[in-house]
This record gives sequence, structure tokens and C-alpha cells, in this order.
Amino acid sequence: MKYSLALYRRSLSAAVFAGAMAASVVFASSAQAEKLTIIVGGMEKQIYLPAVLTERLGYFKDEGLDVELINSRAGVDAENELLAGSAQGVVGFYDHTIDLQSKGKFIQSIVQFSQAPGEVELVSSKYADTVKSPADFKGHTLGVTGLGSSTDFLTQYLAIRNGLKQGDYTLLPVGAGNTFIAAIKQDAIQAGMTTEPTIAATLKSGDAKILVDMRTPEKTAAALGGPYPAASFYVQTAWLETHKDDAQKLANAMVKTMRFIASHSAEEIADKLPKDYYVGDKDLYVKGLAEGKAQYTPDGRMPKDGPTTVLQVLSSFSKTVKGKDIDLAKTFTTDFVDKANSTLDAAK
Repeated sequence: MKYSLALYRRSLSAAVFAGAMAASVVFASSAQAEKLTIIVGGMEKQIYLPAVLTERLGYFKDEGLDVELINSRAGVDAENELLAGSAQGVVGFYDHTIDLQSKGKFIQSIVQFSQAPGEVELVSSKYADTVKSPADFKGHTLGVTGLGSSTDFLTQYLAIRNGLKQGDYTLLPVGAGNTFIAAIKQDAIQAGMTTEPTIAATLKSGDAKILVDMRTPEKTAAALGGPYPAASFYVQTAWLETHKDDAQKLANAMVKTMRFIASHSAEEIADKLPKDYYVGDKDLYVKGLAEGKAQYTPDGRMPKDGPTTVLQVLSSFSKTVKGKDIDLAKTFTTDFVDKANSTLDAAK
């Protein structure tokens, strides 16, 4: 009888232990971070560098996040994937938040990566003597990453601001990198808008020259009439309302990255990135990054009056935005970056 009772107790103890272990596994599984997919409108582009840098620095993992970055050819393609529910967020230009609101769709920027587009309008060296400003675009084909992309928006505005109208020029989607360079070389485009590292490579080869530089806030204001917040991290408003904890963790990670960029040299930043991003020439990559480093916000916050400038730009040519009552307060929020910065400042 004693043996049977002891055996029973051991069996009961084992069963309780097994049950506890099973419960802990279930708890751990339920507590595991949900996988978040973020689409980047060109991960190799320096304008979107903060997304990859956040991953490389381990800041997503520090926040307990399981984040997958997916590359996309252009911001407009990433935007479509977001709306289709294929991703939780996009790294693309802020101007898409305004464009989509005019179409009855709502997305919000929750971290602002840049205070300038980081873009340059290049002119083919073959046409540099005749195309000396956007006023000379008439009759020419201009390269953009994609139709409906931010390079499309900015190109149209440069033309209109310089006295041209739609129809005076042709827009051709040529992407970035090698496809952009090939379009210049083959005379498929006579001018085009692109970013680093494509800018540096094209200038080094002598195939193109800078026509309009928008890599710093000062040069951007001269070209566009004011500050132009560009690269950002945005999500659907409906997702944000039900995933504020995830949004805060993402903002925490990205704000740490913006502060890292502000406090480190271009070479130190480049050292953290994949080597294939250098396109075979690290020195040239670092040079381009150093020249455009002023485009990044130091803390992820939206620059003052930036949204107003973007709305003015889009309203000048976009048939969907022009005349619409756009609520800029619904296109971005600083709540998450403000909290992230406060936490980092308090920890100093």
C-alpha cells in the first residue's frame, strides 16, 4: 500500500510538472512577437538607409520585434502592397500619405527619416549645354523610378514651377541603379531623377551632370519653395489604431537609428551596411553619403511646415489632390517618436 501511494504521488507530481511545462510553452508561444513585414521602396538607396541600418544594428531585436524587410522597386509599388494587406508598414516618401488621402485611403507616417528628398535631377552630359534648368525639359523624356512615384511627383512639380505644363515632356519609368544608368547611356532619357549611390556612379562615369540638387534642406527649399519631408515609415491608419504597442516598438528602434546617424560619420555608417550596397566602390559610396547626410532628421520628427510644403507641391499638378480638403493631421503623428526620444533622453 505504501509503495502504491508513493508511486501515485510520483505520477501525480510528474503529471503536474508536465502540465506546467506545457503551459509555459503555450505562454512563450503566445508571448512571441508577431512577425512584421516592412516593404522598402529600394533598400539599396541611401534615402531609405535607416531601415536596413536599424536591422543591422540589432535595434528591432532589442525591442523584441521579428521584422522582415522586403525590397521593392519603387515606393508606389510598396504602397500598393501595404494597401493589399501584404505588409504592416512601408518605408517610402511621406507624400504618398497625402496622395492616398485624396483618394479616400488613409495611411500615416509615424517616423520621419528625412527632411529633404535626397534626390537629384541629373541631365545627360549630351544635353547639358541645352538643358540648363527644368524650364528646358520641353520636348524631352525624363526618367523616374515609376509612374505615380515620388520622383514622378517631384519631376512634375519642377517642370510646372519653371513654367511648363503636363504634355510638354514625357515621363519614363526606369527604376534606379543600373537601369537608370543604362537609360542615360542609351539616350532613352535626357534627364532623370535618382538618388545615391546611382548619383555618384553616374557623375563619376561622366554620363550626367547635376541639374537640381535636393540632398540638403537648404537646396531643397531653393528648388521646391520650402522643406520637403520625404523618406518615412508609414502604416495604414486602421492598423495603427489596433497595434499601438508594435508601432511604439518600431518607433523606438528607428529613432535610435536616426540618433545613431546624427552622431556618426558617413564612413562609420557605411561600415554597418551590406558590402554589396557599395556597388564596388566604398569610397564613392561614403562620399555620396557624406554629401547627403544632412537630409536625415536627427530624431525621427516631422520638420515644421514640411507637410504644408508637400501639400502645396502635390496640389500644383495632381488632379486628385488639387481642390481636395486634405487633413494633414491625419497624414502623420509624432506621438510615437516623441515618446521614444523622451525615453532615450531619460536614460542618458
